[in-house]
Amino acid sequence: MFGPAGHLYVYLTYGMHFCMNVVTGNEHEGSAVLLRAGQPLEGIDEMRASRGRDGLNDLCSGPAKLCQAFAVDRSHDGTDLVRGGIVWIAEGARVPRGRIVAGPRVGIRVGLDRSWRFWVRDDPWVSLSRSVS
Repeated sequence: MFGPAGHLYVYLTYGMHFCMNVVTGNEHEGSAVLLRAGQPLEGIDEMRASRGRDGLNDLCSGPAKLCQAFAVDRSHDGTDLVRGGIVWIAEGARVPRGRIVAGPRVGIRVGLDRSWRFWVRDDPWVSLSRSVS
């Protein structure tokens, strides 16, 4: 999380689940965005096998599920997401500002007065445990 922007930061949470963040700030700053969910577009059979689930909406609808579906673990920590490789970020469709919702983080008790979590309103791929807008 303190590395160069555009790289992946992968960590183990609760001693059992991997989560991944995109480093967003300057080096040594400690700034990143947690990837909470995604829309499966390719490799769906592999994701189903990795997750042990068939339901499309359940494959990537949470930070640990996302890592499991993409088989991301600590070996991917530090991956350059801009230059590409095995994991990368591609430009997607622009989301209208009115569909972007903000609220408190899920699963933490501090900073409840701050909007640190952002998602797209009514998006079927957003993780199920979300704050109500």
